[in-house]
Amino acid sequence: MTSPRALLTAWNIQAKKQLGQNFLNDPNVARAIVSKACIGGDDIVLEIGPGLGAISVPAAKVAKRLIAVDKDGRIIGLLRAELLAAGIDNVEIREADILRVDLESIACEVGRALVILGNLPYNISSQVIVQLIHARHRIDRAVLMLQKEMAQRICAGPGSKDYGRLSVMLGYCADTQVLMQVRAALFFPSPKVDSTVVGIRFAGSPPFPAQDEALLFRVIKAAFGKRRKTLKRTRP
Repeated sequence: MTSPRALLTAWNIQAKKQLGQNFLNDPNVARAIVSKACIGGDDIVLEIGPGLGAISVPAAKVAKRLIAVDKDGRIIGLLRAELLAAGIDNVEIREADILRVDLESIACEVGRALVILGNLPYNISSQVIVQLIHARHRIDRAVLMLQKEMAQRICAGPGSKDYGRLSVMLGYCADTQVLMQVRAALFFPSPKVDSTVVGIRFAGSPPFPAQDEALLFRVIKAAFGKRRKTLKRTRP
């Protein structure tokens, strides 16, 4: 694995702070993440923000196919070169904003539920997780690297100060667990905080399914968007 600093310098590319670009710089961590995702030879993996391919390469080696979605067209050529150098030929790269991607359509296109991998920027983490929840019937599981604070929020239990909208929504339809911690020093450029890898496995059907799930999610959003109000006075 070539260091991100060397690759970016060679291609005259600078990481974009507004895209939350912090590239993993440790192949052992990348392999550990793929291992914890339990990817098999029949799995179709969709990777959010493949960056320079640190996770893409080991994931593609064990998956049937990997679809890599990245918004930054500047690094797609670099990513293709890294995949070619690694002898990887089962990766399809799509230049797109993940928040505008129809995950259910992709799952229908490939004919099976997706395995999601991603190193998510903090500024879109919540939106991506909500997106996965809404598309969960076409997603088997997700392994996401998140800022530590976000991971604490989505894995929080009732009564915790971090318990909120995302933890309630995930608690309704998925099993969520912390898989590993990743130090900020293992990225380039180094972020200001450490990261946490979280596993999310979606249930085939919630143990207590809501009659109107859309209404349930609106109520949850309204309730946690107005924490100082009583639930009785909160309107979805």
